[in-house]
Amino acid sequence: MSFNDDDSSDLGLSGQSKLESFLFSCELSSKVPFYTFQGDEEEDLEHFLELRTVCLGEGAKEETNVVEVTAMNHQGKTISVPIANLHMSCLPMVSLGEFELKAPVTIRLKAGTGPVTVSGLHLIASQVEESDLSDEDDDDDEEEEEEITPIKPAKKKQKHQVNA
Repeated sequence: MSFNDDDSSDLGLSGQSKLESFLFSCELSSKVPFYTFQGDEEEDLEHFLELRTVCLGEGAKEETNVVEVTAMNHQGKTISVPIANLHMSCLPMVSLGEFELKAPVTIRLKAGTGPVTVSGLHLIASQVEESDLSDEDDDDDEEEEEEITPIKPAKKKQKHQVNA
């Protein structure tokens, strides 16, 4: 999925930006208790992790599994927050909606042995150059001109009045 976003204030970018999304998933267990999500180090790209679901995997025990995320808050400080408290018999899955975090993000299995699958979207925002936008706009204008045919107004029928 890819689209241009005119209002990029949510992403902390100025001007126009291009947003691409890719499927994300990781599995946490006692063998692999954490996963750190980091974007590429390219200057003009910003990476976000949009978490959608956290669910227990096949073979999970009857125990509490707590999943927490560690990321930066609005003041630039690293904080850890539990996002799911799962148990096979009463709450095997949690839907997080569109829980968006800016990279880097560490997802940790704080309690339990798992397996726990965390899934969502990897979002990549990039600045769109004005020259790229004007080229696209020019192409769009040409296509619209070719596709649009003029519509002629319908002729009105005149009513004849009968005098009796």
